[in-house]
Amino acid sequence: MKLKSVFLFLCALWLSVIMPLGVYSQSISEDEIRGVWLTNIDSDVLFSAENTQGAIALLADANFNSVYPTVWNWGYTLYPSEVNQQATGVKLDPTEGLQHRDVLQEIITEGHEKKLRVIPWFEFGFMAPADSILAQKHPHWITRRIDKTEIWLEGGVHERVWLNPLHPEVQGFISDLVLEIVRNYDIDGIQFDDHFGYPSELGYDPYTVRLYRQEHNGKLPPPNALNAEWIQWRADKITEYLTTLHSQIKAIKPDIILSISPNPQEFSLEQYLLDWATWEKMGLIDELLLQVYRDNMIAFNREILQEDIQNAKNNIPSAIALLSGLKGRQVPLEMIKQQINSTRAENYGGVSFFFYESLWNFGPESKEERIKFFKDIFS
Repeated sequence: MKLKSVFLFLCALWLSVIMPLGVYSQSISEDEIRGVWLTNIDSDVLFSAENTQGAIALLADANFNSVYPTVWNWGYTLYPSEVNQQATGVKLDPTEGLQHRDVLQEIITEGHEKKLRVIPWFEFGFMAPADSILAQKHPHWITRRIDKTEIWLEGGVHERVWLNPLHPEVQGFISDLVLEIVRNYDIDGIQFDDHFGYPSELGYDPYTVRLYRQEHNGKLPPPNALNAEWIQWRADKITEYLTTLHSQIKAIKPDIILSISPNPQEFSLEQYLLDWATWEKMGLIDELLLQVYRDNMIAFNREILQEDIQNAKNNIPSAIALLSGLKGRQVPLEMIKQQINSTRAENYGGVSFFFYESLWNFGPESKEERIKFFKDIFS
């Protein structure tokens, strides 16, 4: 393992040194994924039809070809949902600017007119605000730590809870949301990310403990949340659920893309119980967008050289998810350029950016400079 780590470091260093700083000159595949996530967090893009329409037009002009709009956030949907109304009494996100609209349908209409793929993204996945109607109405859906605490701080600030992916009622609820979209909208795919699991410190709720004991001759789950067998058992249960959901989706629309955007495999499995490498081997994934949000090229290249993602790209379209910036965290175009170049040099299937607002507005360069950059590098 130590020799493998040294080898990967040397390969990453070599790739970082030999890659030219200019735009990579090899021919670019027509099928290259050029995507971006659209969210209603730290962004105004979805809060009016005019903003949404303008964003789609700008992305098309800058040669993007895929959008991943959030449809599930804060315990609300961004489309009128009978499923969520039944579960929470709320049919649509009540936030001003989102009411009396079907944001998903707007994006589908505008996106397809501009030849963009539209793949709705379940941004919150199994996560919910601790004070949400969803959490309050269904407290038995919430998983917890061994000390019975439930609150998980996102970014060390925001109080969240996690729905239990192993609970049949939770599985039914999430599946119904997904299948509602698959049946009712002309989408190109459905996407889940690292929130399709839950933090590995959780899982000590009554339902999960009872299930574990049934399968282990009455033994309690290990008190160490990072116990390898306990990690894998919970991950396997999530895999079983995805297998069922995959079949349900494909039964309705066989050609729909099931897209996954996780963290690198080791972190994903140990921290969020997502065994995406196994999902890929089982044929459960049609598209993989690996989150590699790194601020130096050696670390970035080390991740894109890992065996799991290298294997995946030989079987399915596999792109690298890049960070274009956050509030308070600028990512200069030079870094973005180098990361695109490395991704192309390793023959990945493209890139996707988190997130729309930071493509243009959170960088050290002007909006006009950044628009021109993406238009040129994707030309």
